[in-house]
Amino acid sequence: MAANLKLAALCLLLFVSSLPLLARAECECEAGEEEHDKAGALKLKIIAIFCILVASAAGCAIPSLGRKFPALSPDKDLFFAIKAFAAGVILATAFVHILPEAFERLGSPCLVDGPWQKFPFAGFVAMLAAIATLIVDTIATGYFQRAHAKNTPAAVGYVEASDSEQAHGGHSHGVSAVIVSSFSDDGAKLIRHRVISQVLELGIIVHSVIIGMSLGASENASTIKPLVVALTFHQFFEGIGLGGCIVQARFRLKSVLMMALFFSLTLPVGVVIGIGISSAYDENSPRALIVEGLLSAAAAGILNYMALVDLLAEDFMNPRVQNNGRLQVIINISLLVGTALMSMLAVWA
Repeated sequence: MAANLKLAALCLLLFVSSLPLLARAECECEAGEEEHDKAGALKLKIIAIFCILVASAAGCAIPSLGRKFPALSPDKDLFFAIKAFAAGVILATAFVHILPEAFERLGSPCLVDGPWQKFPFAGFVAMLAAIATLIVDTIATGYFQRAHAKNTPAAVGYVEASDSEQAHGGHSHGVSAVIVSSFSDDGAKLIRHRVISQVLELGIIVHSVIIGMSLGASENASTIKPLVVALTFHQFFEGIGLGGCIVQARFRLKSVLMMALFFSLTLPVGVVIGIGISSAYDENSPRALIVEGLLSAAAAGILNYMALVDLLAEDFMNPRVQNNGRLQVIINISLLVGTALMSMLAVWA
């Protein structure tokens, strides 16, 4: 499963990164007068690449420190609070940053031809993306749970042994049934966490590449400065959210490193691609507006679903949280603080 999703993620990254090459200067629809300082902008972009790379890697690594720092382990209250904060950041990213941008691009006055001014495609595509994520999420979870059930002879062995013991007057059937049930529940939870972590990473890849290319293609230093701060903050806490899911999925070390590396490099690679195409790329051309608008809407839908269903609902409905009123208050406050801080960044970026 991990190998297939990594291949899909790589293909998606290559596909998304090649789309802006189609958007060469065809229409300069009131681009506006901006101060272009190419040397200063390039310097800020290089700073952004390293800041975002370090922040992404650090955020993704923090949940993995639970072995050395018990307070950060997945069964502790602090872990739930940090994950709720990170989910709030992801939720605000989708609703406050990405979705409005999709509406703005698909509602641009440059798109005079076609149906773009007659129908709210941004909301429609976001809805379809959320539904598609739900379908992929449920089908993948069900498929791998069934595959896991077929490949667990140990559980079948317990049942057979228990039945034979019961037939001979033994009394261990109930105990073995509990063992089998516990084993199956643990396996199902593990599969669920693995599906969540990899689908979440795929959703992050889409919007990270778009944001990175937009930053890399910009020649306005005054626009780039606040973006560096906002994206560094955003990637750090988004990395914590993804890292928490990866820790709960209990992947092998090689897979953990690959997923963390892929997440950390995606946005910086997008910036590099944006720098490379900045001379030929026109963000106001109809093709660029349509491609970026549709991809941003899809990314918003994916992240909305993942934040609400797979991150927040998964933890908020956890029996550990439900049976602890103090922890419920903590994670609700943590969620609101995460959404508030990320939403405030929309003032500058």
